[in-house]
Amino acid sequence: MSMSFESAQSVAIIGGGPGGYEAALAAAQLGAEVTLVERAGVGGSAVMTDVVPSKTLIATADAAVAIAGAGDLGVQLFAKGADGKPLKPQIAINLAAVNRRLLALARQQSDDMRASLVEAGVRLISGHGRLEGPGAVVVSTGPGGTDFDRVEADTLVVSVGASPRQLPSAKPDGERILTWTQLYDMKTLPEHLIVVGSGVTGAEFASAYMNLGAKVTLVSSRDQVLPGEDADAAAVLEKVFRRGGMTLLSKARADRVENTGSGVLVTLSDGRTIEGSHCLMAVGSVPNTAGIGLEEAGVEMTESGNIRVNRVARTSVPNIYAAGDCTNFVPLASVASMQGRTAIFHALGDVVIPLEARRIAANIFTAPEIATVGWQEKDIAAGAVNGVVRKLPLAANARAKMMGIKDGFVKIIAHQGSGTVMGGVIVGPRASDMIYPIAIAVERRLTVDQVSRVFTVYPSLSGSITDAMRAMHGVEREAATGN
Repeated sequence: MSMSFESAQSVAIIGGGPGGYEAALAAAQLGAEVTLVERAGVGGSAVMTDVVPSKTLIATADAAVAIAGAGDLGVQLFAKGADGKPLKPQIAINLAAVNRRLLALARQQSDDMRASLVEAGVRLISGHGRLEGPGAVVVSTGPGGTDFDRVEADTLVVSVGASPRQLPSAKPDGERILTWTQLYDMKTLPEHLIVVGSGVTGAEFASAYMNLGAKVTLVSSRDQVLPGEDADAAAVLEKVFRRGGMTLLSKARADRVENTGSGVLVTLSDGRTIEGSHCLMAVGSVPNTAGIGLEEAGVEMTESGNIRVNRVARTSVPNIYAAGDCTNFVPLASVASMQGRTAIFHALGDVVIPLEARRIAANIFTAPEIATVGWQEKDIAAGAVNGVVRKLPLAANARAKMMGIKDGFVKIIAHQGSGTVMGGVIVGPRASDMIYPIAIAVERRLTVDQVSRVFTVYPSLSGSITDAMRAMHGVEREAATGN
């Protein structure tokens, strides 16, 4: 059932990624006239070149690991040789077929999203959009951007995303020096992939290619992988990486990367060099905000070019909103979607719940996965919150034993005094799914006792969550009694 307005509101959206897509659907649902401008394809980079293809690649790597580790569970793969004796087959990765599949999946997801927008009555324009003041969008369409379309609207939403950061001394060439959008052209597994940058993107691809069978070296400028993340989680991941044969170079900054013709040569700031076959540059991203009329329209931006938004995704111009990686908020696809919806609800007068960074669940798709939500242990150590921590190893869980899971844990952060669940970390397979009940607890301010009363299936990995909550029984009284 759609909400009706006395005079239909008009909404123009630049960028059809998760933020623009959800904004368009929400606006159409509320009865507005909606125009969406997208230059590359509905779904944006998240669907076409980033989240969907990379996580598909990771799912393939997980399948390879599952096959390789099946022998631990008593499942053995053999083929008969010419003499009738069993041969142990090798696991082979057909990277060309893998990449064909993941790009096809990305196109399929994009097509499905486009169909949803068309069904909702959204007008789609393919082209490059820019603001013309605070009330209109001009779109360059046609071959070479020679034709122009002008769209006037009451509300504008900018969701133009971001692109991989490029360093002048390590210019990506699409052949051997690559950004994460260029990996999918490789026909064979890289012989030795050097990954520069140990943030989320670098760690995810290093994990995936190691598990697909490539030799991997991870160059980190910090003293641990995933700087800023939970230290225990980073330690587990480093242990798994080293066990898998990855070379970890910490406190090592890459000064220069050269394509030698037959490979790559990476020069570190201390003079050391590393030779490999390919290099992935994962050194952050840059918002796609230049040259689209933001300054002229009066929209405030940060020094890095990100659009300043408040908790309802509004910019410094009252009728202009922004969502996703182009803003100064948390750069996650799920956050972009929520910002897009929140922007429209606010602009069109629906009920709005301002976004809170502390309630955002995030996941790193390494193997094992790392999922987080809310306040973290480092916040307690810094004195920002009065909390207690309970950590249970996943290997103690019965279902984990059955599945052969040896790495990972569940960590719960609760308020000392009220017992309210304030945050959590899960390291393990499908942590992205397991974090959800903790995210609900944080969102609804449930106590550890309230969560511990919820039934979980036995045996199940989620049982470790209630086990941790039960182990925290009594934290409500600790502050009062001084225990």
